[in-house]
Amino acid sequence: MKKLSSLKGWLYLLPAILFLGFFMVYPLIDVVMYSFEEGYNFASQSHFGYGLYNFKYVLHDPYFLQAVKNTFIIVIITVPLSTGIALLISLGLNSIKPLKELYQTVYFLPYVTNTLAVGLVFMILFKKTAYSEGLVNLLLNSLGMSSVDFIDGPYWAKIFVMCFYTIWVVMPFKILILTSALAGVKKDYYNAARVDGTSKFRIFYKITLPMISPMIFYLVITGFIGAFKAYADEVAIFGTNLNAAGMNTIVGYVYDMLYGNSGGYPSYASAASLILFAIVFTITVINLLISKKNVQY
Repeated sequence: MKKLSSLKGWLYLLPAILFLGFFMVYPLIDVVMYSFEEGYNFASQSHFGYGLYNFKYVLHDPYFLQAVKNTFIIVIITVPLSTGIALLISLGLNSIKPLKELYQTVYFLPYVTNTLAVGLVFMILFKKTAYSEGLVNLLLNSLGMSSVDFIDGPYWAKIFVMCFYTIWVVMPFKILILTSALAGVKKDYYNAARVDGTSKFRIFYKITLPMISPMIFYLVITGFIGAFKAYADEVAIFGTNLNAAGMNTIVGYVYDMLYGNSGGYPSYASAASLILFAIVFTITVINLLISKKNVQY
C-alpha cells in the first residue's frame, strides 16, 4: 500500500520534474559543456578540444572587466541604499494612521510600471539634446550649477543615473515587504518598552530591527541577485550599444556574446555566465553565514 501511494506521488510530480529537467537542468549542463569547449565554430557546431581557454579569454577581455566593474558598483551602491531608504519610508508609513493605504498604493505604483518605460522617462529627464538641457539640468542651473551630460557625458554621471534609476525601480517592492513586516510586530513588545520608559531609538534597535531582520535579510539577498542580473535597465537609459557607452553589465556581456554585434560565441557567453554564477553563489553563502549571527527567526 505504501509503495502504491509513493508511486502515485511520483506520478503527480512527474510533469514538474520533466519541465524542470528540460528547461533548467539540461540548459545548465549545456552551458557547462559550452564553457569548456575550445575553438567552437558556430557555423559548423564543432570544436577541437576541451580546456579553460574560454575562461582565460573572458577574464582578460576589457569589455568583460568593465562590465564586472559596472555591476559591482551598482550592487554595492544600490542594495544598501535602497534597503535603508525603504526601511525609513516604511517606518514613516507605519506611523501614519489616516490615508495609510493610499500612501502605500502611491509608493507601490512604480513597481507595476514597465521598467523600460520608466527608463525612457529617466533618459528624458537627464539627457541633454539640441533643444533642451533636460529637466535635471534646468534644476541644476537654477541652483547656480553648470549643466552635466548625464547620458553621454562622464562616467561618474552615468553611474549616478544608473544607481538612481535602480534604487527608484526596486524601492516599491522593498517598501511593501518591510511595511508588511512592521505590521506583523506584536504591539505588546512596544507597550512593555514604553512602560519601562525606553527611548524610541532603543525600541527600534532592540525590538523593531530584530523582529523584521528576516525580511531585511531576504531583501538584501534578493537585492544582490537582482542587481547582478541588471541589463534591461541599462538598455532603457543608454541604448543597446552599452559597450560604447561604457555601461555594460555582466548579463549584457553574455547577451552580446550570443546575439550582439560580436555574437555567435556561446562558449565565451557560457564561461561568463558561470563566472557570474560563482560570484552570486559566493556572495549568497557569505550573507548566509553572516545571517546566522545577526538574523533572529
